Amino acid sequence: MTDDRNKSLNEEALVFHSTGRPGKIEIVPTKPVATQRDLSLAYSPGVAEPCRLIAEDPDLAYDYTAKGNLVAVISNGTAVLGLGDLGPLGGKPVMEGKAVLFKRFADVDSIDIEVDSTDVDEIVNTVRNIAVTFGGINLEDIKAPECFIIEQRLREMLDIPVFHDDQHGTAIIATAGMINACLLTGRNLADCKMVVNGAGAASIACIELVKAMGIAHDKVIMCDSKGVVYKGREEGMNQWKSAHAADTPARTLEEAMVDADIFFGLSVADSVSQDMVRSMADQPIIFAMANPDPEITPEAIKEVRDDAIIATGRSDYPNQVNNVLGFPYIFRGALDVRARTINDQMKIAAATALADLAREDVPDEVARAYRGTQLQFGPDYIIPTPFDPRLISAVPPAVAEAAMASGVARRPIVDMEQYTVDLKARLDPTTGILQMILNQVRAAPKRVVFAEGEEEKVIRAALAFKQEGYGEPILIGYPERVHEKLKAMGHDTDEVTVVSSRDFDRRDTYYDYLYERWQRKGLLYRDCQRLVNTDRNVFGALMVAHGDADAMVTGVTRRFSVAYEDVRRVIDPMPRSRVFGISILLARGRTVFLADTSVNELPSSVELADIAVQSAAFARRLGHEPRVAMIAYSNFGNSPHNASQRINEAVSLLETRETDFEYDGEMSVDVALNPELMELYPFCRLSGPANVLIMPGLQSANIAWKLLQSLGDATAIGPMLVGLSHPVQVVPIGSTVSDLVSIAALAAYEAEQRTSGGTDI
Repeated sequence: MTDDRNKSLNEEALVFHSTGRPGKIEIVPTKPVATQRDLSLAYSPGVAEPCRLIAEDPDLAYDYTAKGNLVAVISNGTAVLGLGDLGPLGGKPVMEGKAVLFKRFADVDSIDIEVDSTDVDEIVNTVRNIAVTFGGINLEDIKAPECFIIEQRLREMLDIPVFHDDQHGTAIIATAGMINACLLTGRNLADCKMVVNGAGAASIACIELVKAMGIAHDKVIMCDSKGVVYKGREEGMNQWKSAHAADTPARTLEEAMVDADIFFGLSVADSVSQDMVRSMADQPIIFAMANPDPEITPEAIKEVRDDAIIATGRSDYPNQVNNVLGFPYIFRGALDVRARTINDQMKIAAATALADLAREDVPDEVARAYRGTQLQFGPDYIIPTPFDPRLISAVPPAVAEAAMASGVARRPIVDMEQYTVDLKARLDPTTGILQMILNQVRAAPKRVVFAEGEEEKVIRAALAFKQEGYGEPILIGYPERVHEKLKAMGHDTDEVTVVSSRDFDRRDTYYDYLYERWQRKGLLYRDCQRLVNTDRNVFGALMVAHGDADAMVTGVTRRFSVAYEDVRRVIDPMPRSRVFGISILLARGRTVFLADTSVNELPSSVELADIAVQSAAFARRLGHEPRVAMIAYSNFGNSPHNASQRINEAVSLLETRETDFEYDGEMSVDVALNPELMELYPFCRLSGPANVLIMPGLQSANIAWKLLQSLGDATAIGPMLVGLSHPVQVVPIGSTVSDLVSIAALAAYEAEQRTSGGTDI
């Protein structure tokens, strides 16, 4: 079965690499090159001016070229993964993959360079001669001991970071896990006895890093295929092993393992026995990192030690030591301060930041990426997962600060808080838009009702909302149920306010209010009592309407239409406003607002015009100058149809109003978004691609929004309800914890704007 699975994977990999444009990377210009003028600026004659300035001051290359965000991934293919010496071209797919990882995880541009040589001097000279082009050098898949010599010599020669990831990446991630394992077992790192099996590049880097963190020299015992590397040993030694030879009577791995606190395996499969594990100290820390098969499997360890904390290099076990947790973010921080090198202080800072992150609550979308597994700090979760979106804002700042503190940064970062915000915006475009709003929310925290308060996802969102400083969450639910779940999640019951209608002292006021609204619309007084007592959306909306809370979020457990109907039993539209849903789509550097994505099934021409006006105002409040396109399948009367008539009438209505934004239609989506197609209609009022799309109906709007979300072509915020007289938001059923926190914060912002006399979102 395993062979069949591997065969299938291999076939898929070949198709993946050969489909379309072969390989995995391409060069994409960052400046417009569509016209002759563009080209004259990008190349001759305009390019001459930055050339002259850089010649006078080489540091200006960071300002006028891509140098500052460019890393060379360099290999000679002599140690490719676990495949050995495949040569430079044989290793090229791996190096392209490395470049992809740099971009995907830290927005670092990189180019793979394969050097056709095994001669150390040739490789060093090649890299030295091209290094001026790059902001950093990542050495990859070069066999030991040559990799040590090459890295050491290049670090001495160059004034940019040189980093052999096979060594230091593994060391940093493993050390992060070790920090947390020691914390869980109550160990002081300096007192630990450690055994490292393997004497290759990664092993030696691990030993150097843990010693830099405080473990004494003779408390770290290295073993290779010939046994313990001890002082006085002559067989199979070299200068790197000799540097770490321990003064110990142990001569075999089995002897070394007795009473060991920590084991790092970077060797071969099945090199550790259960007897060795039995002989270790209480609560042993065992990192069996050989790939593809570990030195001993977690199952074999657990058969003899139920107190062990285990990590491997594999993704199918907890606590994977994965280098992608390190190198993208380490280079990100180093590049951003123009560091001259990556030193021990920066490596320790990266390891510490990773360890700290693992102790924080895990976002819902991260757990979803790992098949819904609940990740919580403990023996099975001591290392963050590779797809944790917080890595970009956790590791680079730590690395950058360490570079500045250790004196290797050429451009110190003055505002570290803003730098962290900018990092988040690199990979999570929603952050760039929301950050200003979120800062305002922190400055004026609000009380926000989370109506489905007994749901674990909602509880986690409420806790995160509070921890972020956005305000005081109020969970609606039976206190005993919520408290039970809080305890199971490792939280105190007093961390969040829980409210139940059964013992709420203002129930009678709520009954009367609801009955007054609905007594002539078919509801008896007892019907209103039942709604207040049993419907949490109604109860939560009443809390907001009566000032017992400032805003509300719901929708996790019910269809949008049901939750919205519940809310509307209590809350009316604002005067002279339409209620509709607007979604924000962010893709490829472009922000587009889409309406109506949730409320009005087939809006009339008047409703479309109103939605256009309110959507334009919404976009402007988020910093965008609105260009509104009234969307249809046709363009300006071409292929006229009854369905287009509403759109044209809406445009005519806008022409009779005093508007302060650009609008036009009817037009198709491609014309609205593509400036070249828009040029076919020179009379079009839009000065550029539309950023607000008013859809002709709920079906088309909702389908377009969900399609873009599902295909992964856009990051979506919303839909957000616009036009209600009180701040209430209804999220989609599949919303993550992060979605809930963001929407709750936006609802809190809306509440603050109304309190302060500002403008709603």
